[in-house]
Amino acid sequence: MDRTGIFAGDDPFVIARRWLAEAEPLEPNDPNAIALATVDADGLPNARMVLLKEIESPGNGDGAFVFYTNYGSAKGREIAATGKAAFVLHWKSLRRQIRVRGVTSREEGPHADAYYASRSLKSRLGAWASKQSEPLSSREALMAEVAKVTLQQGPVPKRPPFWGGIRIHPVEIEFWADGAFRLHDRFRFTRGSPQTGWTSVRLNP
Repeated sequence: MDRTGIFAGDDPFVIARRWLAEAEPLEPNDPNAIALATVDADGLPNARMVLLKEIESPGNGDGAFVFYTNYGSAKGREIAATGKAAFVLHWKSLRRQIRVRGVTSREEGPHADAYYASRSLKSRLGAWASKQSEPLSSREALMAEVAKVTLQQGPVPKRPPFWGGIRIHPVEIEFWADGAFRLHDRFRFTRGSPQTGWTSVRLNP
């Protein structure tokens, strides 16, 4: 397998972290933005941008990609129903992308508490105030709810029980790099389950 240069390594989590680190000083905004895909009860796909907050190494379990959300949101409900998700991480600056597909689990413990506490106070209160993905009568109604929860929760709000992390435990990770004449380089890592080892293969552009 001719995985050398930017594709070198046998651990796809290490490669993903390396690519993200290389993108951070080059991307003008949010180098950790991912296009997250889920499906609804009818099998109709949904996609939206969220921020990837951590790439966990297998040493802490089976390895996972972590983001945070309101569990009552559309994505939260769809992930709860299917237990599956996919995303694309794309960098125009590097002309590279990573595609991930996998099964999900929630992070509702100390890691979620610590990340929630690291957010600005207004963001923490906003998590309490927003009924994410539900209809909203007006911007004024939202700000009134923010004022209400500010009085209720005080200056050190606890993490809402309906808000926390989602781990995507990948069974497939594909690395793509732009090539001349659209002859791109693609390598796909797969495993039968999050508990098994990886195999990799080069793909046609």
